[in-house]
Amino acid sequence: MSQSLVQLYTHLIFSTKHREPFLDASVHEDLRGYLGGILRNLESPSLMIGCVADHVHILYSQSRKIALMDLVEEVKKSSSKWLKTKGPRYRRFYWQSGYGAFSVSPSRLGAVKRYIQNQGNHHRKVSFQDEFRRFLKEYAIEYDERYVWD
Repeated sequence: MSQSLVQLYTHLIFSTKHREPFLDASVHEDLRGYLGGILRNLESPSLMIGCVADHVHILYSQSRKIALMDLVEEVKKSSSKWLKTKGPRYRRFYWQSGYGAFSVSPSRLGAVKRYIQNQGNHHRKVSFQDEFRRFLKEYAIEYDERYVWD
């Protein structure tokens, strides 16, 4: 085959360091826009981005030109630097070192978008840790609890 054709949808989740509730609602819209811009520059356009106080969910189309770990590193590094310019509250801001990335079938894109849109309501009932554990279980990912959180 002479062409490289790719369609990979990814649901990316990562938290603030120690799940600190750093992300005020006042920065959510700008943060979504900034994250979307980073992804666009990496040829991995976002389909939906959701922010809550201690983590983000990003549904995007993964480019064939960049490895997942390189994309995540750039998204987190660039957005962390940008957030640190948003005032004294963010000067000591960091993302957690890890992340979760989960494949999404094209037939599930609508459901995942709705899930991300509903994060505010969802987290009134379910903690980030419980939500993340559910993803790990659903995707049959083995993990050691000691190393999931930082």
